Amino acid sequence: MRTKMLELRKFEQKDEELLVSYLNDHLLTQFLSARIPQPYTNESANWWVNTGSNIGHVYAIIYNEILVGSISAVPGEFEKQRTAEVGYWVARAYWGKGIASEALEKFTHLIFNNTNLNRLYASVIEGNLASAKVLEKCGYRLEAVLEKALYKNKAYFNDLHYSKIRS
Repeated sequence: MRTKMLELRKFEQKDEELLVSYLNDHLLTQFLSARIPQPYTNESANWWVNTGSNIGHVYAIIYNEILVGSISAVPGEFEKQRTAEVGYWVARAYWGKGIASEALEKFTHLIFNNTNLNRLYASVIEGNLASAKVLEKCGYRLEAVLEKALYKNKAYFNDLHYSKIRS
């Protein structure tokens, strides 16, 4: 029996078709940043693979040799140059398999062992219980609740801030 395998790698042209498919799923994108264009087009995917995924530390999440998501850390500037915002998503067909947790755990070690970043944080929109659970499972700590700090889909939401400091 073959073992399920998760790896992180750079995005490639062959990922574009799956990106378009995944990022047009409302159940997936409802909690993602509004900076992800909707609808998500072939042009959007091409820009992401060739340009967007080169900003910060960005990896494709590969599960059994299939693109299933994305994970990134975008460093801050000036005084926040040793801090980065983490973001991730996993396609709906792969939810509930522990993939996001395994990817975040691997990614956090990769960042802390290979960069000078000292602090990683994630912003979670209120109601995204799955993402909060992934962060907590990976040792991220809820450090703040910013009331009504997010506005998406014509509604205000609390912004839950989680962080992990290099040990």
